[in-house]
Amino acid sequence: MLKRDTRYQGAIVNNHQILLIKHREHKTGRSYWAIPGGGMEPGETGEECVRREMKEETNLDVQVRSLLMDEPDFPGGTYQRLKTYLCEPLKGEASPGFEPEPDAASFYSIVEVKWFSLRSEANWGPEITDDPITYPQLKNIRRILSYSDRAL
Repeated sequence: MLKRDTRYQGAIVNNHQILLIKHREHKTGRSYWAIPGGGMEPGETGEECVRREMKEETNLDVQVRSLLMDEPDFPGGTYQRLKTYLCEPLKGEASPGFEPEPDAASFYSIVEVKWFSLRSEANWGPEITDDPITYPQLKNIRRILSYSDRAL
């Protein structure tokens, strides 16, 4: 896959829930949940990239509120940095979108979207809690947004 500098992702939050997308790899059938996002196109700002990616991958128009996290990608990742923006849905119905980049689209497709509670990890399940990439990001988002299981 193409090596990119920065992945711009959107933490779409509504009613104390965050929207994740499920990727399914064509070759292996393996699936995993991810924060929607991708790479910047020529002439885009970071916020424009996030708005476009959210529309493509979740069918939602979003308002970008603020930059939540700017961190290095995980070892072996496609990107050098991950920038995660707090987003609020404005209009549209959350549904699986598409991957417009041919190299990524040949590798996986978006098969599901789902809202996960930020108030508690209790119902996330092993698909999330055992994921070495998405789970740590969600824990950081919960911490930054002052969510904690004890605060129920």
